Amino acid sequence: MKVLISLSSFGAAETGRHGQLWCTELAQQAGADGVEVRGELLRDAATELPTLSGRAAVYSSPEGLWMPDGQLDEAALARGQQAAQVLRAPRLKMSIGGFGAPPQTLQASLQRLKALLQATPQVELVIENDQTATAGTLAAMQVFFAAQAQAGLDLGMTFDMGNWHWQGECPLQAAQALAPYVRYVHCKGVQRLPAKWVAVPLAESVAPWRAVLRALPADVPHAIEYPLVGDDLVAVTREQVDFIRVVRGAA
Repeated sequence: MKVLISLSSFGAAETGRHGQLWCTELAQQAGADGVEVRGELLRDAATELPTLSGRAAVYSSPEGLWMPDGQLDEAALARGQQAAQVLRAPRLKMSIGGFGAPPQTLQASLQRLKALLQATPQVELVIENDQTATAGTLAAMQVFFAAQAQAGLDLGMTFDMGNWHWQGECPLQAAQALAPYVRYVHCKGVQRLPAKWVAVPLAESVAPWRAVLRALPADVPHAIEYPLVGDDLVAVTREQVDFIRVVRGAA
């Protein structure tokens, strides 16, 4: 089981100040097995992506696969695939966005997606539950994974442990239902502030994170995706990497 770090964990300000190459090197110093490069935090994709080539395990696209009108967003997929190829990252992570067109249109768009993915076999697409009603609920995920299987696809899931709370969903119920599809786990604890949920380290989470981990596959990559802050950022990051290894091994 590999422990990765989603580079958003260092915060937009820190990542914007230093760049994702600096964050990647810090993650390596801290003993992480790899990183997830974040598309929304790239300062200049054309110059920054090549400097990260060969260093990323995952490219995270901020775009959804389907547009709000239910049409497959081929341009967004192409941008994600191109970025992953420049990075030489074996995985591309996206949400389903506005997936949910009428059945005939839906199957046609899934067949088109299948053809596009077959043309770029070196990049595996994994689907993440985000924080939206269309792409972040158990019902939405179940509908999508059933439909993609019917279309002859074999897509895996990035299971974000914390995102379910933004839609009032139960992460444990989701883990039990979706575990067969999970190929990548985002470790994210949550706490409730008066007006919103916030991401926190697992040890500070109000969610049943140990039970959620037990329900998920243990042999897939697990990424830290919660704030990593402190005066000695390497030490803080190393402590959290070691923590994930220990709790995942004991789950």
